[in-house]
Amino acid sequence: MKMPTELKQGYERFRLERFRIEADRYKAVAEGQRPRTMIVGCADSRVDPATIFSAAPGELYVVRNVAALIPPCERGGGYHGTSAALEFAVKELKVSNIVVMGHDLCGGIAASLMVAEKRPVGDFIAPWIDQISGIRDELLERGDVVDPSLRQQALERMAIQHSLDNALTFPFIQSAVESGRLTLHGAWFSIGVGELHWLDWDTGVFEHVGD
Repeated sequence: MKMPTELKQGYERFRLERFRIEADRYKAVAEGQRPRTMIVGCADSRVDPATIFSAAPGELYVVRNVAALIPPCERGGGYHGTSAALEFAVKELKVSNIVVMGHDLCGGIAASLMVAEKRPVGDFIAPWIDQISGIRDELLERGDVVDPSLRQQALERMAIQHSLDNALTFPFIQSAVESGRLTLHGAWFSIGVGELHWLDWDTGVFEHVGD
């Protein structure tokens, strides 16, 4: 099957431009990776962590899923892709930071709000986003955010904090945090204006990262 034209052209640009400039770095990281930071990001095509943080090859260990969610620690049946990535990052790569990065206009968060309205969202999306149904219902029951766009933004940020809480249910993460070897962070990215907001743990507020 023929390679899609846009992918072929992109690969050719990569070979001519970025790889040519960073050939030595690619050769070095081929010997093994030692990133200091793991990003748990959304699968959304508009929110690429490597682009946002201008990261070179080998600098970030990234796992992306719908709505940038970290599930709670579970050892039952099923496939645990995000959990496996967390385990590898903390226990093998020994990263120093884990950043959960959500964003505005998130389709996964919008889907969660749609479920609350009894609207269909998909056979696989629905059970995945069900893990934030509790905080979603809490937000809706409060009723203090009337504007739909602000309500979604509020849930996007609540989901980041929820994922950080879930991260601490993994014994290897809790142990690394308590020993001071690992720090957890929350971030929220605004696509249209290209602005990053960072979670202040003391206040619970996402503060704009200044230029």
